[in-house]
Amino acid sequence: MTIIDKLKDIPIILGSQSPRRQELLQRLDLDFTIEVPETDEHIDTSLSPEEIVKAIAAVKLGVFSSDTYADKLVIVADTLVADEHGKMLGKPADREEAKSVLQRLSGKEHAVYTGVTLAYQGRVRQFVERTAVWFVDLEQSEIDYYVENYNPLDKAGSYGIQEWIGRIAVARIDGSYENVMGLPTARLYQELKQFLVD
Repeated sequence: MTIIDKLKDIPIILGSQSPRRQELLQRLDLDFTIEVPETDEHIDTSLSPEEIVKAIAAVKLGVFSSDTYADKLVIVADTLVADEHGKMLGKPADREEAKSVLQRLSGKEHAVYTGVTLAYQGRVRQFVERTAVWFVDLEQSEIDYYVENYNPLDKAGSYGIQEWIGRIAVARIDGSYENVMGLPTARLYQELKQFLVD
């Protein structure tokens, strides 16, 4: 019996409105429902990227703390991008900021962190996945084209690796491609195996 078979008997809730996370979880052949309560995601930015994504994922999980969710598997996550100096790059406020962020990433390495928290029957498990990404040098016209034709405003780091810019800008990655999209599926699968056996 695979973990997928075992999970067929457990109601699963994904606490995320991200269409990328929803798509990735579906690709694991899991049935789930989506609940996205309002949360305050303001976290001390002096923390490390790993600590920030863990803290935000923990805040998101807190909304599901009532007994209503005790026998449901809750999955929440948060993703952020950090530049080569470790400075956090969240979702841009507008298209000009998105262009500025992409200029900063051009020709350099950056890192994508996703913190995931699982909860089931009073137990909690947390992990953080890191992926390093290297961009080629981008021309301003290429940055402008992406920002004008896609929607970078709902994405940490101002880009989606699965979109046009991912195909022309990413020289290489070290780590999980799915993590850059917002949910490290291979790591999640392994963590679920351990979590539901422990």
